[in-house]
Order: sequence, then C-alpha cells, then structure tokens
Amino acid sequence: MYGAILGDIIGSPYEFDRGNKSKEFPLFSARSEFTDDSVMTIAVAEALMEVPDGTDEEIMKAVEASMIRWGRKYPGAGYGGRFGQWLRSEHPQPYNSWGNGSAMRVSAAGWMYGSLERTRHVAELTARVTHNHPEGIKGAQVVACAIFGARTGMGKEWIREYAQRCGYDLSRTLDEIRPGYHHVESCQETVPEAITAFLEGESFEDAIRCAVSLGGDCDTLTCITGSIAEAYWGVPEVLKIACREYLPEEMNAVLERFDGRKERGTMLNGQEMQDGREV
Repeated sequence: MYGAILGDIIGSPYEFDRGNKSKEFPLFSARSEFTDDSVMTIAVAEALMEVPDGTDEEIMKAVEASMIRWGRKYPGAGYGGRFGQWLRSEHPQPYNSWGNGSAMRVSAAGWMYGSLERTRHVAELTARVTHNHPEGIKGAQVVACAIFGARTGMGKEWIREYAQRCGYDLSRTLDEIRPGYHHVESCQETVPEAITAFLEGESFEDAIRCAVSLGGDCDTLTCITGSIAEAYWGVPEVLKIACREYLPEEMNAVLERFDGRKERGTMLNGQEMQDGREV
C-alpha cells in the first residue's frame, strides 16, 4: 500500500491540472498531503485483514463499515460529492458510480490473495459497496489484477494484455495522451492512463513522475500507478520513511500491519500461478 499512498501524497499538489505536465517536479512540497485516496486505501485494507476468508456478504459489510468509520474520522480529505453523501447517509446504498474511487482504494486486494480469480472477485466486492456500475467494478478489478500480476512476476506485457482483454485501450503513449488530458474522474479515463504510466516507467519513482506528468486528477491517477509500481519494483526505503511522516499514527498502524502480512500473500504454489495466467 505504500505505493498507492505515496502516489496520492506526491500527486496531491498537482490535482485539478495544477502541474506543468512535466516529469520534473519536487516529489514533496509544502502542499503535499494525503487525501481521500489514502484514507479509503487504509479503510479497505483494514476491512480485508479483518475478514480475509469471509463470505461475499461479510467482506462487503466489513468494507462498508470500515470506509464509513475512516471517512467520518477524516471528513475533510476531499471526497467527491456523491461519495460524501454516501458517507453521511444513515443507510448508505450503492449509487451506480463509474468514478475512479473504486480503483484508487483497491490495492490491498491485489496483495491479499493467492489466485487471480480470488483477487478479481474480492476487488469487485470492494467496488460494489458504492461503485456498482460495470465500469466502476471493472476499474477496481483491473487495478487489483495488475498488482497481482506485477507481484507474481507475470511481467509488463501480461499486465498490458490483461487490461486490453478487459476492454481498456492502451494503444496511446504518454506523449500522445499528455497534451489533451484533463481532470476527469471516471475509471474509463483514469485506469488506462495510470497503467500506461506504469508500463512506461523505468523505476518506482519514474512511474510516479510519468503519472504526474499527465496532469488531470493527479492524486488518484498517481495513486493507481503507484499501487502497481510498488508490486513490480518495490518502494525505496527512503520513500517509505517519507510516506509515514505524512500519515497520522492510526493510519501508519494499519499500513505497518498490512505490510507485515504481505509475505504470506505472495507465497503461491505453481498451480495457483498457472491458474492465474489462464484467467
């Protein structure tokens, strides 16, 4: 989860097209902060750790409860209008969203499970509590499965092909995307661009810089890129230290607990790996 949260923090000063569409910028500044992307990433991770082998209903209830609890702890984190209403609702219900919120909070699902099929299914559950539109679900699934593929050594081409099989167009390069890209909050116009930034990146930091250089909804775009980049390259320790300095103690506690569980999630046997490649 370090990658997702770092992406959020590093991208936060440049949200709403406030950057210069360049890879040259300070990673951290006085305007850097965690936003709703980090809060919801933490919330989903905590929920999945509570019910790692839960039923569909148990997982969705845990995710909903955790998102509401964390969201109400940090009401000023920058939630979208409809999600903010959902957080404040007495009886929250899914609202058929295709927004990129489902994709930015899903990184824990990419690490927790031993098969691509289970990863994909749980990613759908984390989306459905709010983003039950097919595009909202697809965004979460593709990001989680890209993380799964990156951490299990399937490589960039597998990730590219998987995203394309799911219906995302990855034919454009960053140089082709960048000039006309703008602030947009749909999965359809965030997830493909975030994956392309990862694919063109040459290291964790370079992938982050690639994402920020596109402009647009930079915190979420870079959160998604960072979540995949961490699974592929890992995160330099110096950046992990910086990440923790931006987070309150209670969020760091969840982050550290999750980080301590990741090794168990990466121990796949050969049959599971084969199953993953065939899905």
